[in-house]
Amino acid sequence: MASVLNDYIKKEQMLKQLQEELQALESNSELKKELEFKDKLQALMTEHGKEARDVCEILDPSYRNASVKDPKSGTSDRKKRALKVYKNPHTGQVVETRGGNHKVIQEWKAEYGNEEVISWIVE
Repeated sequence: MASVLNDYIKKEQMLKQLQEELQALESNSELKKELEFKDKLQALMTEHGKEARDVCEILDPSYRNASVKDPKSGTSDRKKRALKVYKNPHTGQVVETRGGNHKVIQEWKAEYGNEEVISWIVE
């Protein structure tokens, strides 16, 4: 019970210290300027239907190239796998896939064997 009380007292002191630091920051004129700028910029972006990444790209065209991956489009610098088209000679069914985990291809491999299914690639 005493350790819970000690923990509470410590956290209360930390909270008081953080509140004092926060009040000191709020009275800082530089912070006030930056917050005002941020609010105005946010309002301007909303007015014109822009997002932060749009503004960054307008101000620095190389911004998009510097990022590893564009989260909006989901693209990356990685090369796409080649499209493979399989045609089952027994059923005539055609499957197009870029990977090896396609459900139908896996079923065919289980039924006919890997080597035979690979021989069905038409493209």
